[in-house]
Amino acid sequence: MMSIGDRRSRNNDEARLIEQSRAGNTSSFDRLVEAHYTAVYNSAFRMLSDPDSAADATQTTFIRAFDALANFRGDSAFSTWLYRITMNVCLDELRKRKNQPLSLVTEDSEDDTSEEREIPDEADEPGARAEQLERQTIVHEAIGRLPEDYRTIVVLYDIRGLSYQEISEVLEIALGTVKSRLNRARLALREEMKPHLELFR
Repeated sequence: MMSIGDRRSRNNDEARLIEQSRAGNTSSFDRLVEAHYTAVYNSAFRMLSDPDSAADATQTTFIRAFDALANFRGDSAFSTWLYRITMNVCLDELRKRKNQPLSLVTEDSEDDTSEEREIPDEADEPGARAEQLERQTIVHEAIGRLPEDYRTIVVLYDIRGLSYQEISEVLEIALGTVKSRLNRARLALREEMKPHLELFR
């Protein structure tokens, strides 16, 4: 677990990289990208369900972030600001698709198998991850069938672990709206997962 001192040091390092990036130092911005790439990509993948679309959305997110760095005032965490950009990019893409049904796995035409393309957390042990794959796939597919508003809030709260306050800042909605929408989203997700609930007991 990261200590308060380590967290403060990391925040100071990040603040310095942000200031250097604002001044046009692309190497500093590359370090910010490296630090946040996996979280942004995985969020985009959960929203868009396709590795290529997620990669494109991630690239667009960081391009927009670099262009808008002058507007980042530090009122919220840099990661929260990035999530807001990520969600906007993903929602733009979903609107282009006109809410067509999506799958959260991709088909491998050579051996007819499905493989999740999310960037794995390196802290996961291979054995434990393999055991969870079936349940993860079911959850991902169920999330992919949710309406955009529900999908967004489930990804931010249950997947990315943001607080109510952080989600309020990302989505620019009231705290009460965050809580009520999350409750409705979870009920909708449970309904989508009904045929497979025995796997989660």
